[in-house]
Amino acid sequence: MAGWPRLPALLLLFALLGAQPCSCGRAPASSQSVTARLAAKWPATPLLLETSEFIAEDGNEKFWQFLETVRELTVYKQGDSEHSYYNLILKKAGQFLSNLQINLLKFALSIRAYSPTVQMFQQIAADEPPPEGCSAFVVIHEKHTCKTNEIKKLLKKATKRPRPYLFKGDHKFPALKEDGPVVVLYAEMGTKDFVKFHKILSEKAQREEIVYVLRHYVQKPSSRKMYLSGYGVELAIKSTEYKAVDDTQVKGTNETKEEEDDDDESDVQGFLFGKLKQMHPDLKNNLKEFKKHLIETTNNMEPLKVWELQDLSFQAGARIMSTPVYDALKVMKDIAQNFPIKARSLTRVPVDKKMRNEIEENQKHFHEVLGIQPGEARLFLNGLHIDLDFHDPFSILETLKLEGKLMHGLHELGIKEEILSKFMRLRIHPTDDSYALDIRHSSIIWINNIEQDPSYSTWPASYQELLKPTFPGVIQQIRRNLFNLVLFVDPVQEDTGDYMKLAELFYHHNVPLRIGFVFILSTKEEIDGNEDAGIALWRTFNYIAEESDISQAFTSIINVNGNVLTVNHVKDVLRSEYPHADVQSILDVRSEYDEGRKAGATFYKKTGLGPLPQALFNGVPFNREEMDAAELETVILQRIIDATGFFQRAVELSHGLLNDHINAMDFLMDQHNVVSRINPTILGAERRYIHFRSTTVPFDVEDFSTFSFLDSQDKSAVISDNMKYLTKKDEDVLYAVTIWIIADFDKPAGRQLLSNALKHLKTSSHIRVGILNNPSSKINEDNTAIARGILTAFLTQNNSNLKSFLSKLSKEETAKSLAAGTKIAKFLIPVSGMDDDTFEKKYNTLGLDLIKTHQMFCQEVLKLLPGQMAVMSNGRVRKKLSHLSIFFFYRFVLEPELTYGINKHLPSEPVAKFLELPESPLLTLNMITPESWLVEAVKSSLIICKHNTTCVGPSTSKGKWKYCEIFCVCFPEIFSVVIVYL
Repeated sequence: MAGWPRLPALLLLFALLGAQPCSCGRAPASSQSVTARLAAKWPATPLLLETSEFIAEDGNEKFWQFLETVRELTVYKQGDSEHSYYNLILKKAGQFLSNLQINLLKFALSIRAYSPTVQMFQQIAADEPPPEGCSAFVVIHEKHTCKTNEIKKLLKKATKRPRPYLFKGDHKFPALKEDGPVVVLYAEMGTKDFVKFHKILSEKAQREEIVYVLRHYVQKPSSRKMYLSGYGVELAIKSTEYKAVDDTQVKGTNETKEEEDDDDESDVQGFLFGKLKQMHPDLKNNLKEFKKHLIETTNNMEPLKVWELQDLSFQAGARIMSTPVYDALKVMKDIAQNFPIKARSLTRVPVDKKMRNEIEENQKHFHEVLGIQPGEARLFLNGLHIDLDFHDPFSILETLKLEGKLMHGLHELGIKEEILSKFMRLRIHPTDDSYALDIRHSSIIWINNIEQDPSYSTWPASYQELLKPTFPGVIQQIRRNLFNLVLFVDPVQEDTGDYMKLAELFYHHNVPLRIGFVFILSTKEEIDGNEDAGIALWRTFNYIAEESDISQAFTSIINVNGNVLTVNHVKDVLRSEYPHADVQSILDVRSEYDEGRKAGATFYKKTGLGPLPQALFNGVPFNREEMDAAELETVILQRIIDATGFFQRAVELSHGLLNDHINAMDFLMDQHNVVSRINPTILGAERRYIHFRSTTVPFDVEDFSTFSFLDSQDKSAVISDNMKYLTKKDEDVLYAVTIWIIADFDKPAGRQLLSNALKHLKTSSHIRVGILNNPSSKINEDNTAIARGILTAFLTQNNSNLKSFLSKLSKEETAKSLAAGTKIAKFLIPVSGMDDDTFEKKYNTLGLDLIKTHQMFCQEVLKLLPGQMAVMSNGRVRKKLSHLSIFFFYRFVLEPELTYGINKHLPSEPVAKFLELPESPLLTLNMITPESWLVEAVKSSLIICKHNTTCVGPSTSKGKWKYCEIFCVCFPEIFSVVIVYL
């Protein structure tokens, strides 16, 4: 919920549009300017709260550490300027963020990416609702109070009241147990009232008396509007049949006259008309006409001839290249934003032949390597293609954070410069929670085959058809098995008929969907179809398929009447469609149509799928909510539309990754997320990682007192730096997989896990195994004998001896002998080559601190319960231009960080400014915003009328038309305002 793209699609924004004579900078007199602003419906949110949300994404622990640092930070806000307070927030955040993350934080605050999250909490608080006059309050199982002395009273019977619903974005105080009463604090971080509640609640949470949850709440929201950035504004030139007349002689108001007098102070092409009028007052009218002529020639927008367009892009490039390096980007931005009035001057720029050849060579290279056509623009970030049709500044921020986190982590591991660059170029698959099942299995009965069936023969077969434009929501019909639906059903279940009829609906309406069934039937060796309706249906299906074909068999079994399948229903269909068929021989125990009956049940059991019925789209299972038969049709159609985008990118962006010589099914099943079995224990687990980062100061892992004061990241680094590993061979090489085994090794289950790890180690040369002890009870020397023996062996023995010794310790006989009083030294004698003296000396002096260190790491960092087992693997707890686009001016509202005015008091409002606009054309203003934004106009001031015609719409003044209303057209992506000059 951190950024704009996660907001609901009906987010409503306000556009404040103004057009007036320019008062910014040194614009020529009589030139026009347009400014556009967007403001959200909610007021400006505190920057401190937005910063906390940014830090929360880096970890819940960091959020609470930052909170402790800024407990009463708002005290400084009253005495300092807004700018100083902003810098103070950045300084506090810098204690927990790298320099790169600070820059990203500045950018996030600039586009107010976390303001929606803060406002979400504000709306949740409003729904409680807050007690009157309270700047901070708690909710304890539906009971409210803003007095700290009432908390104890409300907690007494809290468990008898309904437990509150907690949202994904809630901030829960770190604790092992979460079964106590839930106390939700609504307060503004950094205020005195917040500190009073936080002190009490955090202490109770540490004692595991409560579950402490914090939600942002601002009692008195700011009076300032929340001005937004991260959108584009376009002024497009409209072609009109209005007759332009000179109405500049119309006298304006005194206010207008004053503005004109002020404009005389500016220069136009080097002439200071204010001084000229003072020196030659008798030539005032002539000077006015001359000034107008200069302005119009400066912004000459006459259409260019065809031959003038030929080299215009090269000429623009030449203009940029001829500029000093430090100004090149500014010149490029100016040309791009004001192309209509810059185009003519560019036609006079000479183009160096050497530069032209270099550009053409680059165009050829980019086309061959990246598929970029001449004139086409693309954005790449660390080699990642950022599709600007789908991405906006908010999604790009998310990409920057991920890339930055990856680069920062590699850098801290000592991977730098050229090696870092090579790592970044490695082709890795993104994390994908949607695992797919391999559906290339013989037990699936495919009703149709889009690539081979005659009914689809008129459809085009090329994947290139995917790139042809279609109307939104239209599913392209291509003779390829791109979309595949597999239904696992038990024919006798009550709702099976609904799914069968849905499949028939798709089949008969020629939806480009390949449909397959897996019937889950009895696996008994001999079974009579006269007694089992599912068996009867299967044998009837096989009979009809042999007599006709599979599609006819499918159509026939759909006609079986009744909500619950019975043998009589099957017999009725068989007799009506095949009156001469021997029903008894088809259904009886020795039926020749029983082939393949067990295959479906065997495949279903192997897949690991949940309760029937189950549906897979291109191998990806539907969840239980999506399996509602009434909604499944819509869900499948949406999956088809979503998958179309995936195939389009594979055809267009992957340089032949999907071409006409590749089988669609093989392409799908070769994706990285395809597995042979859906194991929810492994694949469904939440992804949690730790960072293997080195600390600047080395710590002794056996120094428990020091270890207890470290934060999670440093604790992880200490454990990682001091971890000893088992490997298959005694080789000092890099291993692709690092596994940590976590258990209480003084318990049978822990020893069994260790034994399994040792067996696995024998079969793999690519892994190394480390161990962490997670005691299940209060530790002492008696209940940690095996754990201390294991740790001592790691610290004193070489790899080959270590494996043999650990294999002995993992056996139950060894545990029983140790429990009976046998000394651990006895188990050293048979193992040849072990350093007995070193082992015994270390074992006797090891103490319990190392085990305490392991215990704290397991429970505080990995969030494991005492004795809970886990396995960690690699840190995871488990176009060439055919026409000239000179018909618009463009601004993109985006700044790298918040900016403040001269007085440093309030942040500057993000705004799109169009200065020195030409007077003659009709302009339309388009707000090009992220897809989830909806925009409406709420104000337009001083839209100046410059044509002699009647303004459509209500007037803002009586009598002669002087100003006119704007016309608005709202679309999901573009907000259009027509500025009409009358």
